Amino acid sequence: MTSQWQPHREPLHTTLARTAVIAAVLGAVLARWRGGGLARWPLATLLVLWFSFGGHWVELWFLNWLRPRLSSAAGAQVGARVAVWFVGGCILALGMDLTAMALAGFRPAQWPAWWLGGLAFIGLELVVHLTLQLRGQPSFYNGRG
Repeated sequence: MTSQWQPHREPLHTTLARTAVIAAVLGAVLARWRGGGLARWPLATLLVLWFSFGGHWVELWFLNWLRPRLSSAAGAQVGARVAVWFVGGCILALGMDLTAMALAGFRPAQWPAWWLGGLAFIGLELVVHLTLQLRGQPSFYNGRG
């Protein structure tokens, strides 16, 4: 099968800069919202990096490895992408939880349902791709991204 998809390429320094800024801003918001202020900002930023930086690699894996191996039918592409987002989100949330436990001694009163990270990541990706769509760039919604 010949692939119609071009591999996604971006310099690592660009990825690091974008995902670090996202993590720092959201980490500050999360630290302030949770009542920790500046003292909790570094940990909150590190935890958000799981979704910003890790999520970038989940998306790259889909774009550059899985997507070219799938049927070009829209249903197959959409279904596989949402499934990858779900599984990737579950894995990233687990990493985030383990990091919080290791670095902050955080022990949740009740272990969260495993699927919450997957659903949260799907929602996050849909918002990110909506932003791309509104800017006229390739996205999940227009089938070009």
